[in-house]
Amino acid sequence: MGRCGLQRPRHLRTPNLDAAAAEGLRFDRFYAAAPICSPTRGSVLTGRHPNRYGVFSWGHPIRPQEVTIAEALKTAGYTTGHFGKWHLGSVRTKSAANPGASGFDEWLSAPNYYDNHPTLSHRGRARRIRGESSVVTVDATLDWIGKQAEAEQPFLAVVWFGSPHTPHLAHYDFLKPYANQSRIVCDFFGEITGMDHAFGKIRNALDEVGIRDDTILWYTSDNGAQRRVGYNGGYRGFKGEIYEGGLLVPAILEWPARIKSHRATDVRCSTSDIYPTLLDIVGATVENQLPVDGVSLLPLIEGKWPKRPEPMGFWEYPARGIVMESKPLMSELLAAQKAGEDLEPDESSQRVAELPNPPHVLDRFPGHAAWIDQDWKLHRIEGRRDGKVRWELYNLEADPAEKTDLLASENKRVDSLRDGLQSWLGAVVKSLNGEDCQRR
Repeated sequence: MGRCGLQRPRHLRTPNLDAAAAEGLRFDRFYAAAPICSPTRGSVLTGRHPNRYGVFSWGHPIRPQEVTIAEALKTAGYTTGHFGKWHLGSVRTKSAANPGASGFDEWLSAPNYYDNHPTLSHRGRARRIRGESSVVTVDATLDWIGKQAEAEQPFLAVVWFGSPHTPHLAHYDFLKPYANQSRIVCDFFGEITGMDHAFGKIRNALDEVGIRDDTILWYTSDNGAQRRVGYNGGYRGFKGEIYEGGLLVPAILEWPARIKSHRATDVRCSTSDIYPTLLDIVGATVENQLPVDGVSLLPLIEGKWPKRPEPMGFWEYPARGIVMESKPLMSELLAAQKAGEDLEPDESSQRVAELPNPPHVLDRFPGHAAWIDQDWKLHRIEGRRDGKVRWELYNLEADPAEKTDLLASENKRVDSLRDGLQSWLGAVVKSLNGEDCQRR
């Protein structure tokens, strides 16, 4: 039994993800850039920590000043598509934070998580689709990929499933393996198995259209396990926390032309690395590139990289999320468009380009931040109201569960790590205040 009282994931059936992990490059120490969904999604698109552009928590929109992976790859001749959960702003036509405004040529997207038989936004037009949530997303993706393959057009497809997510309503096709479990476990595991099935459809389709060898298929997650139903692998913390249980996520990369047999790596990598890695692989360059927190993993993919060359920073800023429930938002949009009307985006997406006014100060970093340099992790926890700061230090190699605080016995190491973290936090705030904004 896991810490949350549920059976360990060994009972979970994910044959397609298991096959990918057994054939491709498996990352055993892969981190979400943030312990919650929207910020991590921003890191995938930009290679930058989400606090640099104000995506502090769930539902916060991405600033249009950011250069995204879609925009960057288009400079190298790629066409781009987004499918599934967006959660980085309104998906309405006039939104400055919708996928189209972020560089995606094709998009069938939801403002947040979505369940079976969803209503999604097809380039701003509400479209009702019947079927299991992950499968309908992949079916739309594969229809688009097939057209690109036929035209021999290089493409980037970003597929973000809505599952698993509360209220956990698995399709009946994927409930059967868990009939002897409690209802909540049955639905939770069933959603994951449905997602696995959809992932398998992608793998098979790449073979069918003859592009699998030269296609990079990269799978990961946006945060650690949920406290109520998830299993955190014995690490400290859950979703929403900067401890390892809130940040460590599964990650698999398949690229048969370059990764010809299974490998596993324990080098610490993160979702912020996806952007610089893909730009490096395709040879794309961005004029006046904004500061990037990730690093290219191409040397690691090529087997030339024994350790990460740069530290990783994390910062959970104490900001409230913005409620964006897909079902009511998309139902409202569908009804309006049927009546011949369109709707304005929500207020947060209308004002998304605005910079902080007044600017954030450079000597206060409220919330929970951390700095990982090789196997050492320094935590900085600042009270939002009183400004008091406390520190914790862990050796992740010897103590991956972060149980033994070594702060008192590693003074020199603490000083070095503290300097690195404080400098990085200052740079993040400068970005947030707009010092590196370059356009629009």
